Amino acid sequence: MLTSKQRAYLRGLASVTESIIQIGKGGISENLIKTTSDALEARELVKLSVLKNSELTPEEAACQLADATCAEVVTVIGNKIVLYRESKTKKRIEL
Repeated sequence: MLTSKQRAYLRGLASVTESIIQIGKGGISENLIKTTSDALEARELVKLSVLKNSELTPEEAACQLADATCAEVVTVIGNKIVLYRESKTKKRIEL
């Protein structure tokens, strides 16, 4: 579980990164979950965009993806989601 200070720190790091994954009308598929999980393992902090044609709200998508990838939701702002999960192999972000 992240503390508010850790969340604030991660939000700051995420503010300067681009979204690398988009959630569209297909919703959350097995392929999207695997892609997100791989990105979390490589980067620890991942920013996603929920497109307007998605059937899910950004909050719903964040909860479902966080559960599926064992990640933590850092923040949901507008149509952007930021997820964090500590890497099992190479720790990149020091909290």
